[in-house]
Amino acid sequence: MIAFEGWNDAGEAATSALRYLEDAVRGVPLAEIDGEEFYDFTVRRPTARFEGGRSSALDWPTTRFSYGSIDSSRELVTGVGCEPHFHWRRYCDLVAELVARLAVRHVVLLGAFVADVVYSRPVGVTGFASDPGRLAEIGVTPSTYEGPTGIVGALAERLDREDVEVSSLWASLPHYINATPNPRGALALLQKLAQHLEIAVDEAPLRGEAAEFEQRISALVSGDPELGEYVRQLKKREFAQ
Repeated sequence: MIAFEGWNDAGEAATSALRYLEDAVRGVPLAEIDGEEFYDFTVRRPTARFEGGRSSALDWPTTRFSYGSIDSSRELVTGVGCEPHFHWRRYCDLVAELVARLAVRHVVLLGAFVADVVYSRPVGVTGFASDPGRLAEIGVTPSTYEGPTGIVGALAERLDREDVEVSSLWASLPHYINATPNPRGALALLQKLAQHLEIAVDEAPLRGEAAEFEQRISALVSGDPELGEYVRQLKKREFAQ
């Protein structure tokens, strides 16, 4: 299960959902992909930390993998990283090699995008899967998107060529709400993931964050006449469909 910061991660919904699940299964470090050949460090800079009264080591952009137990018979491998800037084919090869080495049977990729959607409606989740029946089982609408893609699309294509079963789930978030992180999007993805993996996850903390977030956005919309009118027009358009 992998999510990437950046273009594929509107409102940080995908990475937030995956980190939440990683915490739930008490994931421990497994592996990482060195970012030296994959990132432009003037675009995605390393970050410095100050601890104990002095500067500590830099945190470099990378992809980190962890693993934890879903139950007594199933383990979950998670990967969170920054979308690479260079050498996508080489990057996908490295992920495919790790998947083969660990004998992973099914890979789920997460993403989030912005669209003309009403902020107060349940967050829609679309996706694609090498086995379309998996989407139907969890009530996810198959995506018909054509156009520019991110590393999620490139990695899905690479893994599919290796005959690895792949699913991808994408949350649809309102483009007119520039608020990050978006816990409503993360919650929608987490719920579909829980169905998809047939696991029980304590959603209560994230559900609380999502409710608070919705209240803040409602106050923002009601206090901005122009934005409020735009949302009303979206609702009319949605009703007409």
